[in-house]
Amino acid sequence: MAGVLERVRRTAAEVGPRFPLYADPDTGRWTTTSRGSWTGGFWAGLRWLHALAHGSAHDRAEAAACTGRLAPWADQDTAARGLVLWYGTALAAGPGDDRAAAALRDRAARACLAAYEPELRVVPWGDAFGGPRLLARADGVPGLVPLLPYASGGGAAAAHGHLACHLELCLSEELPRPAWEALRGGGWTGCAEPAPGWSRTVAWLLLGVADGLHFLPDDEAASGSRGGVTAIVLREAARRLMALRLDDAAPLVPHDGDHTGPVDTSAAAIEAVAALKLAFLARAEGRHSEADRLADRAEAVLRRLCEQHLSSSGGLLDGCYDAAHGIAVRHELVWGDFFLALGLAVLSGLVGPFAT
Repeated sequence: MAGVLERVRRTAAEVGPRFPLYADPDTGRWTTTSRGSWTGGFWAGLRWLHALAHGSAHDRAEAAACTGRLAPWADQDTAARGLVLWYGTALAAGPGDDRAAAALRDRAARACLAAYEPELRVVPWGDAFGGPRLLARADGVPGLVPLLPYASGGGAAAAHGHLACHLELCLSEELPRPAWEALRGGGWTGCAEPAPGWSRTVAWLLLGVADGLHFLPDDEAASGSRGGVTAIVLREAARRLMALRLDDAAPLVPHDGDHTGPVDTSAAAIEAVAALKLAFLARAEGRHSEADRLADRAEAVLRRLCEQHLSSSGGLLDGCYDAAHGIAVRHELVWGDFFLALGLAVLSGLVGPFAT
């Protein structure tokens, strides 16, 4: 963990006010963006983890400034605001709570609620990155599930509907399909990209299910609303998703597509964090054998990542950004670094499993 956080410090010095996206596996040099794209929240999250570990006022100020640079995303039409503005603000709510980050989180929650389509039961993927607006995508689930309830006047109900719709669509096929487009006359049709077998489909859904079980109340008002999702439904979805990727027989690091595709360590890191969350929930409900198995799985994944995929500078290599288009297929990815750091932070007790 010390090595991973040292990499954060060095990256901050390299990129300045820009946001790292992916780094060359041979040189370690980052490709950056000016506004952060859909990954900016993970860089801010890494800055907050570094600040929490080191505790200096300077580190906290730098993390807060990084989060502040995410503010324009609150007004962008995309469900990826969950990834940007939940992960970019949630860790600021530690010792010496950062009020600006909390205000940005609340503003983002209200904006996402305003974008919610009640008939479709989704916050659409949106048009911020081009392409069709009325999409439901697996990567539009994490972040939005805990973020939406911060908006009063229907945020929790919207989170219920959003999660329920994505689970119904993605799990309607034996191999979960990550992306669906709403049809003009009603209903949905599966998208060709990302294709079933995408490395992060199950990872993102597992994270959303775990957060749904923790953050969304299973009371009559929420679960009884149109399209609400109950804890029973979430546990069944978790069971199916865990069988795909958290079973003892599943590879610790998934491939993108079939077994001939590149591995994706970023997906493994996300799955490890989801497993730690699910282990915490299982233990709280007295299911100790399940909790032990999930915790062991998470630790085994994190150990594999640290022992076989960590660069000498502390970056998580062998992440696959976009195999279909041949973009950064064996690189260090900023969200891979974030979820590795978060998993290690949970294991070490620096943060709780639901800090984000």
